[in-house]
Amino acid sequence: MTDVTVAFDAGNYLGETPIWSSDDQALWWVNCENPPGLHRWSPSTGAHRKWDMPRRVGGFVPKAGGGLLVALADGLYDFDPGSGALDLRVASGLPEHVKLHECHCDRQGRFWIGAYDHHFPADREARGGSYFRLDGDTLTPVIEGVAVANGLAFSPDGQTMYCAESRTNSIHAYDLDPASGELSNQRVFLQLQDGEGFADGATVDAEGGYWLANVAAGRLRRYLPDGTLDRIIELPFTNPTKPAFGGSNLNTLYVTSTQLEIPATKEASAPNGPIYQLQPGESGVPEVPLRG
Repeated sequence: MTDVTVAFDAGNYLGETPIWSSDDQALWWVNCENPPGLHRWSPSTGAHRKWDMPRRVGGFVPKAGGGLLVALADGLYDFDPGSGALDLRVASGLPEHVKLHECHCDRQGRFWIGAYDHHFPADREARGGSYFRLDGDTLTPVIEGVAVANGLAFSPDGQTMYCAESRTNSIHAYDLDPASGELSNQRVFLQLQDGEGFADGATVDAEGGYWLANVAAGRLRRYLPDGTLDRIIELPFTNPTKPAFGGSNLNTLYVTSTQLEIPATKEASAPNGPIYQLQPGESGVPEVPLRG
């Protein structure tokens, strides 16, 4: 059985978007809300720093020239951790109830982001969100009709994009043209069944394995590139939100969690809210910063 321990007792209400920074050997992540904030923690020193955000924060990516691009509910902001300054780069243009949410850079350093229609799940047909590609300073809708954007990840070779369709509890795969950023060949990569919890955030390992945070089920699920379920790791808490590989050799898997009240499929022996860690036996792929 894989040993899962608390890495940092963050007490997050909705921890998301863990990203390992090789430059400073630290884990960064966000607490989306209650209260919204950006966090940095160094495993070697134990130092923790938090930057308050003015509104809901969905995620962020590091920039090649330094600093971060942060996704707040209403737009993308260039953020300087040194000064704490936020500068609007592009407004979302979405209705107020549709918030920018999960984001990531592909292997070419191209920025992708999804949105979360907050009318879902009360309205099961709500799907006012999209997945967007950042082209210059324009958010280009690429996949429309999205309820909650989750599961966004890119294969190590940069030729496959994965993302969730929360209304159907499935993950789709797309062929990604590395040069143009165009998507094609949409297909169902995996489908969770009733009683198996829900699809949340994801990452990939160096072998191309896709690691899915199985929220409400207290599990991590690893899938092979052909969609075959490789294994399930049982977690002592119920609500994992997103995994990320980190550590000096990228062989530690960190997992954020949420205290949102989601009916669970199992009993928990550990609380939701901390950052957890485990050694699954695989290693991750270095993050590619935003270029341009």
